Amino acid sequence: MDRYEDLLIEELEKLSIPCREDQATLLCKHLDLVIRRNKEMNLTRIDSVEDGLYLHIIDSLICLRSLKSLTAEKHILDLGTGAGFPGIPLAVMLDADVTLLDSISKKAAAVEGFLIALGLSARCVSMCSRSEDLARMVPNSFEIVAARAVAQTNVLIEYAAPLLGSGGILCAWKAHITEEELSAALRAADICGMRIVSRETYELPRNYGHREIVYLQRVGDPSILLPRRCGMAAKRPLGL
Repeated sequence: MDRYEDLLIEELEKLSIPCREDQATLLCKHLDLVIRRNKEMNLTRIDSVEDGLYLHIIDSLICLRSLKSLTAEKHILDLGTGAGFPGIPLAVMLDADVTLLDSISKKAAAVEGFLIALGLSARCVSMCSRSEDLARMVPNSFEIVAARAVAQTNVLIEYAAPLLGSGGILCAWKAHITEEELSAALRAADICGMRIVSRETYELPRNYGHREIVYLQRVGDPSILLPRRCGMAAKRPLGL
């Protein structure tokens, strides 16, 4: 994996994201673990190290270009973590405490194994839960909610709002966001006490694709009781 570690450092440097050798080693080790485990269970459609380097690691870290408030002091929730992206890369790069949430028990168990293998289990935790249930257990407990390719933006806003403390930020990764989706997100944000503070667009290196990240901040209280019952956000989305 040495050549991939060097390539990762080089590509992140081009994006003005500094990466130490020990961080690159952990990031590539995580990707290797994912690809190996993917042969036993469906964690990702990506099955090569090079594709994973760009489409998982660099994609997960591209938010560091614009969200300067991401620091080790923040409590981060990775909503719908899947194979541990973007939560594990952010934990590695920021030395941050990260909760990695997935509603599928097999995925949460796989991520727990990755955390142990990477030496991150002392400050990061993998949980199997619905976001609505977590919001009832630990409301307003996170300063950052990261959601990468999980759901429509208006649905993500409803998931994130009761989990974020005042001033907290939702980072929503999208391949593309239509004006229709953005309009629904604006209406949902108003209902949930949030507002869009930035919409950043990026091109991944080597033509690996277009990305947008929408950043929303919790600025007030929702006008409805949140969280709603599990599944309501997807079945009856706000803002439509």
